[in-house]
Amino acid sequence: MKRDAKSSAVKRDAATVAVTKRTTQGGAAKRGAAKASAPRGSARRAKMAPPVETLDKLRTIHPDAHCELDHDGPFQLLVATVLSAQTTDVNVNKATPGLFARFPDAESLARVDPKEVEPLVSTLGFFRQKAKSLVGLSKMLVEDFGGKVPRRLDDLVKLPGVGRKTANVVLGVIWNTPEGVVVDTHVQRISQRLGWTKNTDAAKIEQDLMRLIPREQWDPTSHLLIFHGRRICFARKPNCEGCGLSEVCPSAFEAENVGRKPKRDRTAYLQRED
Repeated sequence: MKRDAKSSAVKRDAATVAVTKRTTQGGAAKRGAAKASAPRGSARRAKMAPPVETLDKLRTIHPDAHCELDHDGPFQLLVATVLSAQTTDVNVNKATPGLFARFPDAESLARVDPKEVEPLVSTLGFFRQKAKSLVGLSKMLVEDFGGKVPRRLDDLVKLPGVGRKTANVVLGVIWNTPEGVVVDTHVQRISQRLGWTKNTDAAKIEQDLMRLIPREQWDPTSHLLIFHGRRICFARKPNCEGCGLSEVCPSAFEAENVGRKPKRDRTAYLQRED
């Protein structure tokens, strides 16, 4: 009788173990399925979105990506880019038609006092400093470069109000010969969200991007990232649900707190450009 009772107890214990195992396995399977179907970001697939493949996707998403500063030729683009510091392209595009109608080239702008330029750009931040820079760079273009915009970065950055970023905008858009990747607030934010850089300094971010991205793609990279930042990957409330990069982006569905710049100190402007 004792052996029968012991045997029955062993069988009951074995049955309990089997049921528990099946329940545990079933629960794990359900949790795995739920994890797989959860939004991207809850279980990141990679620390970095593949750069070349991601840029290819961005070309599909934004086939019309381009520089959004209105211009006709290198001089107008140079002027518009200098004016774009600490403001939006939309605001610059509202100011430049009147400016270019009055001063269509370096020769005409080089002959005037900056105070004559100020009313034409007064809707833009730091307009007095910008007017001074425009007249100064125009004088240097006339005196040193025959009134033409030079095609070398080393020459461009000698011009008043022109730094590396502005120079590369002109070199890339006009001649497709940039010597780096233009890093503005959108490029900085999105390159951080894509895992392409951990730096916050624009110069260091540029170096990271130059190492990751083939040289022939340096110019379109900035336009693609800027388009994406203005239309989908907003600083606040990025549209991850509607983003074609969510499957590869390591920050997807958790992006809002990644790549956000601290509040800008508007008292310190123009080391040479924004």
